Amino acid sequence: MLKNYFKLAWRNLWKNKVFSMINIFGLSVGIAFTMLIGAYIWTELQVNHQLKNAGNQYILISTWKDPNMGPDIGSIAQLPKTLYTDYPTLVANYYHFDAVSTNVSKGDKHFREALQLGDSTLLKMYGFKLLRGDANTALNDPFSVVMTARMAIKYFGRTDVVGQTLNFESFGGDKHDFTITGVLEKLPKNNVTSLNASNITDFYFTSASAKYFKRNLDGWNNTFNVGYIELKNGVNPKTVDKAIADLIHKNAPEQISKNLVIHAVALRTYNLEASGGIIKHMSYTLACIALFILLMAVINFVNICIGRSSGRMKEMGIRKVLGGLRKQLIWQFLTESVLMVIIAGIIAIGVFLLARPYFSRVLDEEITRLFAFPLYFLPIFLLFLLFVGLLAGLYPALVLSALKSIDSLKGKLTSVKESVLFRKTLVAFQFGTAAMVFIGAIIISQQVNLFFNGNLGYNKDYVIYAQLPRDWSAKGVRKMEDTRFRLSQSPKVKSVSLSWEIPDGNGGGGNQVYRQGANPAQAISADGFATDHQYAETYGIPLKAGVFFKPTYSAGDSTQVVINETEARVLGYKTPDDAIGQHIMFTGGQNVFTICGVAADYHFGSMQNRILPATFFNVNYTTFYRYFSIKLKPGNMEESIASLQKEWAKEMPGAPFEYKFVDDALNGLYKTEVQLKQAAYIATALAIIIVLLGVLGLISLSIQKRTKEIGIRKVLGSSVTGIISLFMKEFLSVIAIAGLIACPLAYWLMNKWLNDYAYKVVITINPFMIAVAGLAIITAILISLQTIKAALDSPVKSLRAE
Repeated sequence: MLKNYFKLAWRNLWKNKVFSMINIFGLSVGIAFTMLIGAYIWTELQVNHQLKNAGNQYILISTWKDPNMGPDIGSIAQLPKTLYTDYPTLVANYYHFDAVSTNVSKGDKHFREALQLGDSTLLKMYGFKLLRGDANTALNDPFSVVMTARMAIKYFGRTDVVGQTLNFESFGGDKHDFTITGVLEKLPKNNVTSLNASNITDFYFTSASAKYFKRNLDGWNNTFNVGYIELKNGVNPKTVDKAIADLIHKNAPEQISKNLVIHAVALRTYNLEASGGIIKHMSYTLACIALFILLMAVINFVNICIGRSSGRMKEMGIRKVLGGLRKQLIWQFLTESVLMVIIAGIIAIGVFLLARPYFSRVLDEEITRLFAFPLYFLPIFLLFLLFVGLLAGLYPALVLSALKSIDSLKGKLTSVKESVLFRKTLVAFQFGTAAMVFIGAIIISQQVNLFFNGNLGYNKDYVIYAQLPRDWSAKGVRKMEDTRFRLSQSPKVKSVSLSWEIPDGNGGGGNQVYRQGANPAQAISADGFATDHQYAETYGIPLKAGVFFKPTYSAGDSTQVVINETEARVLGYKTPDDAIGQHIMFTGGQNVFTICGVAADYHFGSMQNRILPATFFNVNYTTFYRYFSIKLKPGNMEESIASLQKEWAKEMPGAPFEYKFVDDALNGLYKTEVQLKQAAYIATALAIIIVLLGVLGLISLSIQKRTKEIGIRKVLGSSVTGIISLFMKEFLSVIAIAGLIACPLAYWLMNKWLNDYAYKVVITINPFMIAVAGLAIITAILISLQTIKAALDSPVKSLRAE
């Protein structure tokens, strides 16, 4: 019997190929998009979960009295080890590291790579496995290195490289060979081997290597290392927080102990909560979008199934006259519906497999592969398909099978009006959802465009940046300044600047600054930047007063600083000119600094935050640097960069010229917003497609049912335009009602989203008009194309229609 149900169901689907294809395609698109979003969210939820003893792993997060005083990801360098040694009943293990980058060489291969200097506990604590080497001894020697398999392939073309050497440059300009003692398997996505859990560090050194690299991994005043601890089973993290507070109070300098609180955060949830919960918010937003798209697709499917069912009343009557039982009729409808959903599910899996690589590129995340999901996802997926199939077939199955045979044969259905109203309500929901997604996509796009094209306070056009070999000494800075001067003489280069920072939101840390003679307790927090005198010119930052350092540095200039407008205002100077020549000091220091210039405010970090006070120190004074920022002259960019690369190789042989445009830095700064923009575009396109498929199916059904009515109207003198307008009114009125409901909801949602940004676009009426009018126009065109054929047919043919 079941076989017969499926055979009849397939015949009916094949007989109505157009409606079946519309219905199946719309549902499969919705399911596929939901699967892709679900896979992305699942990927983010699994970060850190594959670590050894993941439930006991914690990261130490800093909360400063003033957030600008230090990074939240950094903790006191000495803290993890002291917790392990002083509280053995609480802490089972520890790890802390310093993340840096340096030049790596193998023969004539030179690259700049990210590396970690950390404790030898890394491999055992987190269960990272080695393809080659011994995990017990791999990180024992100060001149040994453990690398990832992909780096082994990059430098040697194979993974069997234990015992081989690579040359690493220190931050003093020295070079030394390190022996490879281990090759890591592919690491699971985590926040231990990479702070943002996306770009994994590829080289790992023991803390004993820090002396060679001239880095510091010790001390109670060092708050720039990242710390982790593993708790013993059953230990409450709040107990550890109390121990942390006691250690800081006993050992840390007063400036730190009074302003810093460190607490242990579970690694299982840290990825979602980091950076103000940006990943969690992104996941929630995408989940809501996916849910609405899926709901639209299901509604579309149910709507067309209900619309088609009323056309089968005579079939039901004949089946009853021939002896068909009601339960057989119910099973037949349900079988047809479930069969269509199963076909849609199979197509959706195919779409998922094809679209996953593209979607991974759009979201800049490696989305989980289909067969990497746990096995229990399969029955959940099958139950979902069964539920949708039963939902779509239940109404026609129960209503039509309950009709008397005579009513079925006459085509009478007492609930037609209620059915039409119900279907129009569903269509209105679809239009409203599509309008909200469309409006949201427009506003998100406007906000992202503001990030890249708005007034940032500096000019990023034609500016590239590249990291430099380190020699953090007065001699090293002078050498870099000589190199900077020679590069600036290139005919393709307008200016070059040596600095620690570029406008990517990663500053040099906060400083507590106050006017000389004022109470240090009233100091304000200001970002600190190390730059040369070319920084303002290279980035086109206007000066409001004074100079941006002197062209030629002398020892007497070490106390000269430049501040921004915000800092001048917060310090109490009425105008930028009033600040020139004034003296300021920094908490914890004795030096008196003189303000030599006031620069205009510019957005160094994200527009989520307001522009903060900023102090620029001369790079010759700090002796810390990372980048050359190079302003190229307008013209052929490829030719200019090729010319610059030759000059770079001549001036700094062995240092890779790995450049990026400042736009790339902005892309990283607004990565989540760009992802959301791309996802919103895709969701808008899918929402419109699903709505139009629904309209296409329903208008086709409506034309079929009203064929005789169209013929009678034509006989009585109705024009083609009049017949088309008849169907237009039916759907455009639904769009109007949906728009009236969707617009206020969309405004509320997007206004709430924009509240996270200190600098944001103003929501105007334009996105709402574009979305609603756009949907109305597209729908009108589709209705016109569908109805014009029926309107042009001969009335005789229409009146003969059965």
